[in-house]
Amino acid sequence: MSSKPFASSADLEDKTETLEVLADGVYALTAEGDPNVGAVEGEDFVVAFEARATPVAAREWLDRLREHTDKPVRYLVLSHYHAVRVLGASAFDADVVVAHENTRALIAERGQQDWDSELARMPRLFKEPDSVPGLTWPTLTFSDRVTIPLGGDRGDLVLQYCGRGHTEGDIVAWLPRHRVLFAGDLVEAQAALYTGDAFHQEWVSGTLDAVAAFGAEALVGGRGAVVRGRDAVDAAIEQSRGFLTALIDEVRRVQSEGGMLKDAFRACHDRLAPTYGSWPIFEHTLPFDVARVWEELEGVERPTIWTAQRDRQVWDQLQD
Repeated sequence: MSSKPFASSADLEDKTETLEVLADGVYALTAEGDPNVGAVEGEDFVVAFEARATPVAAREWLDRLREHTDKPVRYLVLSHYHAVRVLGASAFDADVVVAHENTRALIAERGQQDWDSELARMPRLFKEPDSVPGLTWPTLTFSDRVTIPLGGDRGDLVLQYCGRGHTEGDIVAWLPRHRVLFAGDLVEAQAALYTGDAFHQEWVSGTLDAVAAFGAEALVGGRGAVVRGRDAVDAAIEQSRGFLTALIDEVRRVQSEGGMLKDAFRACHDRLAPTYGSWPIFEHTLPFDVARVWEELEGVERPTIWTAQRDRQVWDQLQD
């Protein structure tokens, strides 16, 4: 058994939250590597982006947002299906909950297992977990693109599927008028990537290329700081691409040499730690990342479902 605390179970210190106004009516809340959330004002409504892990945690974000606007939340956009992003949805009382059609399928297939898994991995994020009324189900799904007119002179908000990446169903939210992109967990800014449910080879190429093609001048990733300026946005995208490339390269090399999963984990840790090791959730995510790359390169197309039991087995197998 590993003596290292499991995943983020020992990360119990509250993080400092920072609400940033990126443009008129465009908000992002970051929290030192905890999951980011955001919101966009329409003429007489709000579009919220991500829901947090519980209604109690979501209401804390809404209290901050209400310091800037009292417009009702008409749309709640979920970038993907992971529990820490969706289980707080009931707090928003949104008219419409939007997600990709693949996200809805993933909730049906593995939503409960993911809830159990993430609660054990990241207990601090689940403030008052008994407040969660059940799985979150989108009421509007799409396959490619949905445009939400914001009204008045506020322009449009475009929800876009860029391809398989962090999961099968990640979407981004794009504000052409302000050139602001909410990228979900497809991009992280100075935070490690979780890739346990990923399609690495598609993510590292076509999907990130599609994200870069927006030409955003400000980007809110899934974790980490807001990045501003075209060069900084491009750097954040390439940081994420570099992380994925290193994972793929090291696992492929170890497999070609006849090594084992634990050898691949050590190789990836040695390769990535000098750059990414001090960033949020690196030690937490890497065992699960490597396990998924390993099976993907062996031909397992869709990620094996993470259960609380499988989490512990993989964690203990790969720790020294």
